Amino acid sequence: MNNNQKYVILSLELHLFFARIMKEHSLFLEAGFTPEGAKFARQAEHFKQQFEMLLSRAVRLSDCIISPEVINSGEIITEFTLTAEKQTQRFTGIQIDKRITQMESKLRSGHNPCVNLELVREVKQLNQTSIRLLNGLIQLKENLIHNVLNCRLFTVNYPLLLKHILREAKLYRTYVTNYENGRDFDCQNMRQIEQFWNQIMMEHALFIRGLLDPSENALIETSDGFAKDYERLLAQSRERSDLALISTTGESLEETLKFRDFKQAGTEGIQDCKIQSIILPLLADHVLREANHYIRLLSN
Repeated sequence: MNNNQKYVILSLELHLFFARIMKEHSLFLEAGFTPEGAKFARQAEHFKQQFEMLLSRAVRLSDCIISPEVINSGEIITEFTLTAEKQTQRFTGIQIDKRITQMESKLRSGHNPCVNLELVREVKQLNQTSIRLLNGLIQLKENLIHNVLNCRLFTVNYPLLLKHILREAKLYRTYVTNYENGRDFDCQNMRQIEQFWNQIMMEHALFIRGLLDPSENALIETSDGFAKDYERLLAQSRERSDLALISTTGESLEETLKFRDFKQAGTEGIQDCKIQSIILPLLADHVLREANHYIRLLSN
C-alpha cells in the first residue's frame, strides 16, 4: 500500500468513527442544558449539524475504499444505532440525520482500492474542514468546563464527562493533524493508545454507574467492578516496562471484550425499556461503539 492509499484510507476510517462521536457529543451537550443555557445549546446544535455534514461526506467517499476490519468492527454503527437515533430524537426533540446511518449500513470495503489524485484532494479538504470544526468544538467544550467549574453554568452532564469528551476531541484533532503533516502512519505508540482508552473505558463505567437508577443494584455493582478493573489496568500499564506491554494489552483486550458484552446487553435493555436509568439510548450505543473501536485497536 502506497502513502496516498494509507492517507486516504486511514483518514476516512478516522472520520467514520470520530465524526459520528463528535456529532453525538454535541447532541448530548445540547440535551443537557436548562433554558438558561440556550445560547450554549444553539452552539452545540451548530456543531452537531456541521459534523453530520462532515460525516455524510466521509461516508460518500468511503464506499469500496475502507478496510473490511473497520466495517465489521461495529465502531461505525451497530445493530442498535438506527433505533437509538429514533428513540433519542423522540425523547429530546433534537433532529438527527438518520439517512447517514442508513448509508453507512450499505458501505462496502475495498480489498485493493483505487486511490486517485481527485480522491486525495477531497480527503485533504475533509481533513482540513475537520480540523477547523474541531478547533471550534474544543473551544466550546473548554468554555463549558470553565463555566461549570466556576458555578456560572448548570448542565446535567457531569464535569468529568465534559473533560472526557474534550480529550476525545483533542485525540481526533491530533490524528488528523498528524496525517496532514505526513507523520509515519504505522508509528503509533500502543502504550499511549492503551492508557488513553483504558481511561475512557474506566470513565464509561463510572458514568454508567452514576446514570443508572438507584434501584438497579446489580448493574451498578457490575459497572463499579469494571471501573475498578480498568483503574488496575491503568496502574499496571504505568508500572510495566515496554517488554511487558504484550501482557498488558492482552489483559486490556480480555477486559474490554467483557465490558463490550455488558454495554451491548445494556444498550438492548435500555432500548427495550427493561433497564431503569437516565441514559439516552444513543449514549448507550455511543459507548458500545467506542468499546468496539478499542477492541479493534487492541486486536491489530
